[in-house]
Amino acid sequence: MKLEEKLIANGQGHLLDMKDLSAEERAEYLRQLGAIDFDVINCYRHPMPEKRGKISPIKAVRTEDIERQRERFEEVGKGAIRAGKVAAVLLAGGQGTRLGADGPKGAFDLGVTKPVYIFQLLIANLLEVCARCGAHVPLLVMTSEKNDAATRAFLRDHAYFGYPPEYVRFFVQEMHPSVDLDGKILLEGKGRLALSPGGNGGWFASLQRAGTLAEFPALEWLNVFAVDNVLQRIADPAFLGATILSGMPCGAKVVMKSCPEERVGVLCLEDGRPSVIEYYELPRELAELRDGAGRLTYGCGVILNYLFSLEKLREIAGTTIPVHVAKKKIDFMNAEGELVRPQTENGYKFETLILDMVRLCGACLPFEVVREREFAPVKNRTGTDSVETARALLKQNGREL
Repeated sequence: MKLEEKLIANGQGHLLDMKDLSAEERAEYLRQLGAIDFDVINCYRHPMPEKRGKISPIKAVRTEDIERQRERFEEVGKGAIRAGKVAAVLLAGGQGTRLGADGPKGAFDLGVTKPVYIFQLLIANLLEVCARCGAHVPLLVMTSEKNDAATRAFLRDHAYFGYPPEYVRFFVQEMHPSVDLDGKILLEGKGRLALSPGGNGGWFASLQRAGTLAEFPALEWLNVFAVDNVLQRIADPAFLGATILSGMPCGAKVVMKSCPEERVGVLCLEDGRPSVIEYYELPRELAELRDGAGRLTYGCGVILNYLFSLEKLREIAGTTIPVHVAKKKIDFMNAEGELVRPQTENGYKFETLILDMVRLCGACLPFEVVREREFAPVKNRTGTDSVETARALLKQNGREL
């Protein structure tokens, strides 16, 4: 079906007006139109059901179990790294806006007496593992259309903080158009769709489109992690070994929740499959439930550090990942060509989430880590999970700032 016919068939004929566009603007606009996934943007008509399945606890590998078997776990994990079977996937598509900074979030400076950047801290953590294993892990960095050029330039200008550039690759996160409340795709400017990031669940599809995996044919495992946790251990040999030995296609690093009210998603079972339940979705009676030792029964708090079998990812790639529809305030260009910044929610954005990929894997190994050593999220300028709390934890772990 031709692009014009497809737009009209999906009720988006208003996008065909291309008058006053230069040849360059027209070419870019046609590229954006051709990339529209109508299966995604039509989801606003059929929102996901809110009712959850039967929730039950999931058995985690606790810290005491890990210490007893650390040597065995690490031997297997180091072997996988040395054989080129492991890559690290850094989800770095976000901006530092909430931290009061322009540019990529990973370029934010956490230093006190000298510059110490988020990217720098993460790469230092990965380099420690590489030194222990005597091998480098491919570092695959997911950017967004908004920060791709800036991220590449920042890391290049800082010589990748000592990481060999031949092991660094970049790929761009998928974007989806936003629609108004009637399902019409919005424009943010002349010849420009109102695009927003497609969520962290699109990382593997974006990586496949980039063709990066073909460059590392020995790969079997991908360790996916978020940019904003500056203490996390990446390509952790013990985590790798435990997951590989479990026979499961997925592993998740977790911290035990500090209290029932802590605002982290909980890894558990839903209708017998691994599932991440957001803190506000978990019924209070379950959130407060404790085992015989006094520990929270539903205490496996996820920190967005997952290990996926590449074979399993390819298997589920043909499966439709649920699309989450969020009602938002979306800037748009009106009929007079003016940019409007609405004061109330005026449309829908679409995203897929990595937690749904965990569920599709069918089995997942929760791997407990010590909070004070591996969980220092930088989400806010001040207060909880902030620049201040991350700095304190970094100093506690011997990092010079």
